[in-house]
Amino acid sequence: MAIKSTLKMGEPLLFQQASAITEFDTTELHSLIADLRDTMTALNGAGLAAPQIGVSQQVVIFSVGNNPRYPDAEAVPETVLINPVLTALSEEQDEAWEGCLSVPGMRGLVPRYTHLRYQGFDQYGNAIDRTVSGFHARVVQHEVDHLWGVLYPMRIKDMRDFGYTEVLFPAMVDVED
Repeated sequence: MAIKSTLKMGEPLLFQQASAITEFDTTELHSLIADLRDTMTALNGAGLAAPQIGVSQQVVIFSVGNNPRYPDAEAVPETVLINPVLTALSEEQDEAWEGCLSVPGMRGLVPRYTHLRYQGFDQYGNAIDRTVSGFHARVVQHEVDHLWGVLYPMRIKDMRDFGYTEVLFPAMVDVED
């Protein structure tokens, strides 16, 4: 449908809890999802949440294939996830570098659960119930955080592990922003 502008860290809407979707398979919902997909694809994102384009609703989309921002990442199937519930399946976490379209030009070392279950719905109201690990689990947690008003810098344990991509990873500068 359209490539939308992404809100940047500091915008109040990014720190609010998004509203649950109550009606599925509507023209408005399909349009929102098309905008999310188009925007995510145009910006080489691994995922995008509705609040990032100014819509405070519990809708995320994620997909990782051949992405220049994440060249070594495992594939993650395209998923539209609505009204998600995440359940950590162990206490094990790992730290990895994350970026965000709402925090352009920066990266941070973020702890995430390594193994989790996510549940929710697709745009038609069909139930989704998956158990995932690795990068897939990280992407889901990052995107769902946006629905609760959490940006990845808020999860960084040591702010020395947060900085500009061009300083931390000079070879990535050409694929960022």
